[in-house]
Amino acid sequence: MNLGSPDSTSIPDLKVYLKEFLMDERVIDKPFWQRTLLVKGIIVPFRAPKSAEAYKSIWWPEGSPLVVLTTRLQKALQEKVTEPVEVAMRYRLPHPKTAYDNLLKKLPNLDEVVLVPLYPHYAMSSWETAVEYMKEIHKKYNYNFKLKTVPPFFKHPAYIHALAESMRPHLQNDYDQLLFSYHGIPQSHIFKTGKPGAKHDLDAPDKCCDDTTAQDTCYRHQVIQTTLLATKALGIPRDKWAISFQSRLGRDPWLLPSSQERIPNLPNEGVKKIKVICPSFISDCLETLEEIDTEGKKDFLAHGGESFDYIPCLNTHEVWVDSLVQLIKEAKD
Repeated sequence: MNLGSPDSTSIPDLKVYLKEFLMDERVIDKPFWQRTLLVKGIIVPFRAPKSAEAYKSIWWPEGSPLVVLTTRLQKALQEKVTEPVEVAMRYRLPHPKTAYDNLLKKLPNLDEVVLVPLYPHYAMSSWETAVEYMKEIHKKYNYNFKLKTVPPFFKHPAYIHALAESMRPHLQNDYDQLLFSYHGIPQSHIFKTGKPGAKHDLDAPDKCCDDTTAQDTCYRHQVIQTTLLATKALGIPRDKWAISFQSRLGRDPWLLPSSQERIPNLPNEGVKKIKVICPSFISDCLETLEEIDTEGKKDFLAHGGESFDYIPCLNTHEVWVDSLVQLIKEAKD
């Protein structure tokens, strides 16, 4: 299961997609009336035309990169497992019911489905909403099969190995900094998920919370762990990498530092050659291809940067597909 995408780059399709996405109470966690006013009255009318242009700049002949890449991952995984593999999206198509029904057509006596949210890290606006939506559809249509879920795999050795191996070829030439740009979330989401009253230090660079029960649902802790483990596997010293957060929406305080603010400022700090990776995304999409590899690169070079190399997401990397097989096997067991 992945995030989803508009059906096309037309403004009407963008409006449909953005309304479904942003009206999700786990994405914008405001009272319904406030969310409705904000999304339908302000954000969608102004954002849809801009988003349509952004999508046009990265749209492939086959369709949305995220959908195309997720389908390719489905096919790559299917070559390695005997069980049928289907794709579902949290927003738009394919709908979870379509995925469930397709599985039942192939296996009428289906006993169990393993859900694989393509999010390495826990966040209420990504992993949690995907899982809860699949559960909701499962219950609504009274399916008899059991539903198991692959948990967040932010520190799983197989995932870290795949991430490191996908990065390794891109790190052979010289660079000043490797920037891990993760999808941002509102700071309030850190405190709304997981253990009530848990203490989080949102200013500490290499840690967030010490309570292990809080770490299970702490997005900031988990992205830091992914970064520490991946850089250790690659032998990258601490002064050669940094973390930032992208894709801010609205005026509420979000996790810092902001990728959009850091990237153009780096050349003034002596960082002239940069490599950027976005590990919170498994499949390349608007946020990676347009926001980072196009706009981020343009900003960096315009402010004195010399080279900007975007490292692709895991997509269908062979080591990642093998790792995915292992994650599914462990969830089944």
